[in-house]
Amino acid sequence: MNNRRTRIGIALAAALALTACSNDDGASSGSGDGEGGGEITVWAHQGQESEVTALQSAVDGFNSSQEEYTATLQLVPEADYTSTVTTTGADSLPDVLEYDGPMMASLVYAGKLAPVGDLVSAETLDNQTDSALAQNTYPSDGEVYGVSQFDASLGIYASASMLEAAGVDYPQGLEDAWTVEEFEAALEALAAEDEDGQVLDIKENYGAEWPTYGFLPVAWSTGQNIIADNTADGNLNSPEVVAAVERFAGWREYIDPNTDDAAFVDGRVAMSWVGHWMYNPYAEALGEDLVVLPLPDFGAGPKSGQGSWAWGVNPESDNAEGAAAFLDFLTTDEQVAAMTEANAAPPATTTVLESSELYGADGPLAIFAESLQATCGDAVPSEDCVAVPRPITPAYPVISQQFSEAFFGAYEGGDAQELLDTAARTIDLDFQDNDGYGLS
Repeated sequence: MNNRRTRIGIALAAALALTACSNDDGASSGSGDGEGGGEITVWAHQGQESEVTALQSAVDGFNSSQEEYTATLQLVPEADYTSTVTTTGADSLPDVLEYDGPMMASLVYAGKLAPVGDLVSAETLDNQTDSALAQNTYPSDGEVYGVSQFDASLGIYASASMLEAAGVDYPQGLEDAWTVEEFEAALEALAAEDEDGQVLDIKENYGAEWPTYGFLPVAWSTGQNIIADNTADGNLNSPEVVAAVERFAGWREYIDPNTDDAAFVDGRVAMSWVGHWMYNPYAEALGEDLVVLPLPDFGAGPKSGQGSWAWGVNPESDNAEGAAAFLDFLTTDEQVAAMTEANAAPPATTTVLESSELYGADGPLAIFAESLQATCGDAVPSEDCVAVPRPITPAYPVISQQFSEAFFGAYEGGDAQELLDTAARTIDLDFQDNDGYGLS
């Protein structure tokens, strides 16, 4: 994150902290009377317009559904949201805060999230999908620190007609995912039919968390964890991961830089390596020609990312009961269905996932649901699982930055072994400097 964005986040945090204070002793306006009831302050990222509409509707619905609590929503621009939360003290945070899934461990370590197992109802936790629970569980104490309305998944969107015109047979599901060799052969065949030879979009135009979320599956698909026992050396820079990163970098000649973010919808490329969030525009552009495929198999089965925005409770809140009631309401079938209809994301509750037109057994995105239902959790990625949580550790921000820089450094022609060695040393130094963050 650049310095300008950090300064914006700090300034915004200060402004929001002032807004959240209602009396001279600095108590949060979300502080009720200590016995339940009163106002519940809520912070959320300002995502796409349809998500904001669904969230505001949920807040309004919660307020009209009962008379004990009143929730007030404060939206923060998405680009500044995480920096705002991380630079704001817990005593100035709201009662309820949204957080990006992989940031959960950092927020727990900083004392900004409370365990929710004894706050939200048992029905709420029981209805969370396994992948959502895996992302929201802190490893050192096994406690759940958040609940989710939706999840995230990755795959390859493709034009069936362009694949068929190039004579390319494509997977019908996870069980017959392309091997690396088959995927490479598909790229070559497509390129032979394409004027500039650029036939794949990997969202080079994306920034922020995308490089890590989008391409950690390359490493996981080798059967390697990038972090084991608080150590990156020998894992992130293992021979298997290095070879996979080098293989991916070799595909650069087939990749459209996609500076206009229109490579796939305009038909310049046959395939797009991206997540669930592009389904609506892609389906609108391609109609029945759109197919959804798993990522290629680098040796231990196809892998996918998982985890998205989730909701937690501030441990400094004086209205934890009200905060929990709000989370229970957000994760009801009606509210989860409304939000996932708005953003086309995989539902993070079992009841809505099963009934979803997009993600149900016969839905066009069933492969994403199947991937998430086969989460690896905290196990070493293997052929028996597909979706893998990003490393659940307070060191995640360092891990994400270092992996992203090393991966794209290799993609742009750098030495993969040297880059991953450097990344591993930097990550391990962070663990050492912080005594392993208390994780065993």
